[in-house]
Amino acid sequence: MKHSLFIAFFLCLGSFASAQQLTSPDGNLSLEFMEQADGVPTYRLDYKGKPVLTSGRLGLLTEEADLTRGFKQTNLERASVDNYWNPVWGEYNRVRNHYNEMTVTLEQPETGRILKIRFRLFDDGLGFRYELPLQRKMNYLTVKDEVTEFNLTGNHKAFCIPGDYDTNEFAYTTAPISEIAADMERRIARKSYESKAEGGLTVQTPLMLKSEDGVYLNIHEAALVDYAGMLLNVDDKHYKLSAHLTPDKLGKKGYLQLPVLSPWRTVIVSDDARDILASQLIYNLNEPCRYEDTSWIRPMKFVGVWWEMFTGEGKTWAYSDFYQAKPGITDYEKLKPNGHHPANTAHVKEYIDFASAHGIDGILVEGWNEGWEDWASYRKDRQFLFTKPYPDFDVKELQRYAKEKGVQMVMHHETAANAADYERQLDEAFQFMVDNGYHAVKTGYVGYIIPRNEYHSSQWMNNHYIHVVRRAADYKVMVNSHEAVRPTGLCRTYPNWLAQESARGGEFETMGGNDPDHTCILPFTRLKGGPMDYTPGIFETRLSYYNGEKPNERVHTTLVKQMALYMTMPSPIQMVADLPSNYARFPDAFRFIEDVAVDWDNSWYLEAEPGDYITVARKAKGKNEWFVGGITDENRRTATIPFSWLPEGKQYIATIYEDGKDADWDTNPQSYQIRKVIVTPKSVLKQKLAASGGVAISIKEADKTEMKGLKVIR
Repeated sequence: MKHSLFIAFFLCLGSFASAQQLTSPDGNLSLEFMEQADGVPTYRLDYKGKPVLTSGRLGLLTEEADLTRGFKQTNLERASVDNYWNPVWGEYNRVRNHYNEMTVTLEQPETGRILKIRFRLFDDGLGFRYELPLQRKMNYLTVKDEVTEFNLTGNHKAFCIPGDYDTNEFAYTTAPISEIAADMERRIARKSYESKAEGGLTVQTPLMLKSEDGVYLNIHEAALVDYAGMLLNVDDKHYKLSAHLTPDKLGKKGYLQLPVLSPWRTVIVSDDARDILASQLIYNLNEPCRYEDTSWIRPMKFVGVWWEMFTGEGKTWAYSDFYQAKPGITDYEKLKPNGHHPANTAHVKEYIDFASAHGIDGILVEGWNEGWEDWASYRKDRQFLFTKPYPDFDVKELQRYAKEKGVQMVMHHETAANAADYERQLDEAFQFMVDNGYHAVKTGYVGYIIPRNEYHSSQWMNNHYIHVVRRAADYKVMVNSHEAVRPTGLCRTYPNWLAQESARGGEFETMGGNDPDHTCILPFTRLKGGPMDYTPGIFETRLSYYNGEKPNERVHTTLVKQMALYMTMPSPIQMVADLPSNYARFPDAFRFIEDVAVDWDNSWYLEAEPGDYITVARKAKGKNEWFVGGITDENRRTATIPFSWLPEGKQYIATIYEDGKDADWDTNPQSYQIRKVIVTPKSVLKQKLAASGGVAISIKEADKTEMKGLKVIR
């Protein structure tokens, strides 16, 4: 027996003989890499001396090679990096990139194949990726699976949406992992699957988690290039997660040729929810900006011919009702107009006038081009033309008028998910934009993808989105993509990729609504990969106001919360989404939207709890102007807002836009009041928020004449 124990002891030592340690710069995070007895690479992650991820497998499985086992470590490299970089736009004008790195080289003695795994530990989390260098034993690989595991320590609370290869537009589930399956299925009634992920229970990333002892985890990926998008398989009995790569419709999960760099797998970790929001880890794991000249990339606010198509009044994107119209073949001049097409010259000029009068940079027009009469998109090889306006849309006249008024036109390219045809038209479409004064485009991919063997987040499509952005840069065009794969920080590398939708946005308030906690979850999930075009700013929250076809639909926020979203849902391109006529009814509240910036020098997250509340302060880029936004879920609360982030030695005037005493998102959403107070860096404001309400504050240096009679917040 003693002899057996002695042998078992040394077998155990052999299993862990190759264990390697890596710690974060501040020492709070510790990673251990190990090869198990059968040569399976594994890792575990601790935070402040306690495990947050238990031992999980690593590796790739391809049709040509099994890269999940049989390895021996042949080399180990370490490095430390501490530098700064300056984003073209964003929440911060300077980002610290500080990490310790460990790269493990593994070789299979039987095959000679080599796999490297590169780990980077930041103070706020972990990034790791697979690297396949050029080698004689491998060249082309067809991915069958990625075995990466994220094994949790317990039944954490999860904030998640179900796995789908084509859409991210689901309502969020908030539940312990053991209960998410049932809750997600209940919520499918709000938005059904488009292409449900195959296999068992899956969720999408970014996945937000909270342990019972108050540790927050955010799991996602960075730098998704030439690879399939990652979902997560969920073992809800043992609380284990594993990578689920989006296949194409042939079942292939990727076609690779060496050398290969996989996307980074990311885990942001903290015991303070504010750190999750502030983390720049995903951007740090992306490559630096590819462009030498970025002067043409300008953050902006814009209005648009858009919301009126959702209010139920019968407005439409289509010029006529002739459903058999074919772009490039039908003579649209001979068609009878349907009379409810708002993308016409006279109406667009009204929007231009509004934007010009209120200092709004641009105007988006949806429904301007041939092709909207018929939406049998997956049946057609050509849905739209991107150089052919409808007869009632005078491109040249609107270019002249917008330029005269100092307003930029924003192009709309809805592809109906025909990415193949969009690529064929891309150069002509961008040249048409430049010739007619357009320097920003909103792209859309509604429907099932053509090529017909692809999904929205499969490898080919992920490369397509990057191709569009890179080609747009050749024409100095900025891109705001909708229905694309959820972002992974590539806007650092390609900063003309200003924003994406890729989640359940504001338009769903007219289609069953977004829960009051929805925008308290999105910054912890979808926004961790990059900005979202959420379309805030809806002041008329009850669609019964329009006496149309949606009398029971309503926005699930107060008016003030809509203002605060410009702060809590940061984006360098923000839509001023409501109708100009509604803003005219609330000119004093609209002043905040006129004033608020979209690009920042610095940001301070003051309060945060996923699904419950967020309060943030930001300094406008290049200006001595500061703004605060706070939101809450369905529960009333009192926000605590310190002003210690303001420069010392001065007093400031804060204009507070707040929910009225009787405000409630459901019963009295438009109750608000505005007051001015004096604040200093020592001030602390106790601010009441209504149910699904908010607060929006603009701050400037105090002028003595304006300070008279104002209350000082101590």
